[in-house]
Amino acid sequence: MPHKKPVAGKKKSTPPATARKSGLVFTVELDREEDGRWIAEIPQLAGVMVYGESREDALVRVQALAYRVLADRIEQERAPQPEVRFAVA
Repeated sequence: MPHKKPVAGKKKSTPPATARKSGLVFTVELDREEDGRWIAEIPQLAGVMVYGESREDALVRVQALAYRVLADRIEQERAPQPEVRFAVA
């Protein structure tokens, strides 16, 4: 992730949190850039990082990209995967 400076009047990101349930749980880290864009990343999936115009937009985009990456893995491994969940940090 690019170096981030705190945005005036904005709360700093909280550390990642993960849910303890069966299946795959991916942590979504969200942060706001100085230019106002939101960045969302799933550290457990290499390369899954996106920008969005709003927090919700970034969250939708990062989940969609994560599902694409997971779908490719399922096709390549030819094996079913457990349930997938996202925990927003």
